[in-house]
Amino acid sequence: MENQKTISEEGLEAYKTAGKIAVEVREWSKNLIKPKSKVLDIAEKIEAKILENEGAGLAFPVNTCINDITAHYTPRYNDETVICDSDVVTIDLGVHVDGYIADTAYTLDLSGKYKEMLKANQLALDKAIDLVKPGVSTTKIGEVIQNTLTESGYKPIENLTGHEVEQYDLHAGLSIPNIPISYDQKIVEGMVLAIEPFATDGYGRVIESQLAEIYSLIKKKAVRMRDARILLKKIENRKKLPFADRWFSKDINPMKLSLVLRELVSKDILKAHPVLHEKEKGIVSQFEHTMIVTEDGCEVIT
Repeated sequence: MENQKTISEEGLEAYKTAGKIAVEVREWSKNLIKPKSKVLDIAEKIEAKILENEGAGLAFPVNTCINDITAHYTPRYNDETVICDSDVVTIDLGVHVDGYIADTAYTLDLSGKYKEMLKANQLALDKAIDLVKPGVSTTKIGEVIQNTLTESGYKPIENLTGHEVEQYDLHAGLSIPNIPISYDQKIVEGMVLAIEPFATDGYGRVIESQLAEIYSLIKKKAVRMRDARILLKKIENRKKLPFADRWFSKDINPMKLSLVLRELVSKDILKAHPVLHEKEKGIVSQFEHTMIVTEDGCEVIT
């Protein structure tokens, strides 16, 4: 792996702008998470708040994960799910400016039962960030995350990782594990990393459900269906960035849209991102920050 990655001045500025917007929206959004609130309203309000900022785009659909739902849950266009006062709710949001991404997440415990898990989860993220600098092994970061959580009586989600981000690419190159791993990769100056420990009182693994509401483009190919062409045209500017089914439910009849999405997935034009659940239905929390690796550490932009 190269010793340094170069980010242009324009790219650096775009990352920091995206980060500033992500922080403002993240903190603003916490007041939306309350009993009787619909997850669809929450997601749409957060996405609208991001888009109020000139030059800002949605890096991915807002994830609204509840209890054992761990990742990739964004509401359907007609979703009636409502937050309960016993829920643990995670919001994962991403902002991009010219494709430069800031990714951040937090969890709120409305039940009051999981305060210690959230505290341990936040500490695991803080300790991981403290380690980040050029030359540090990703295995070391995974080890610190795991140890921090297990010492508090919880488990990391072992088959989810943090990730390197690049322009228009949310999961680029390096992965940042939440457990020690057998292969060794080193952090490099100029990388942009999103570190996201997940904590659970369950088994410590996620499994896929049958449901997918989030998709991303693999490769554009010629298609016959008119609605498929409409959809591909609409997502063209997103390049690899994920999108939500519901974003296009007003442009294409939802029934037809489901057929189009299945067809495009079957032809390896789109990738589906199924909703992920904790294997034993354990409660899950997540905290995430994005950072730029500097000469002697990192600059957290979220």
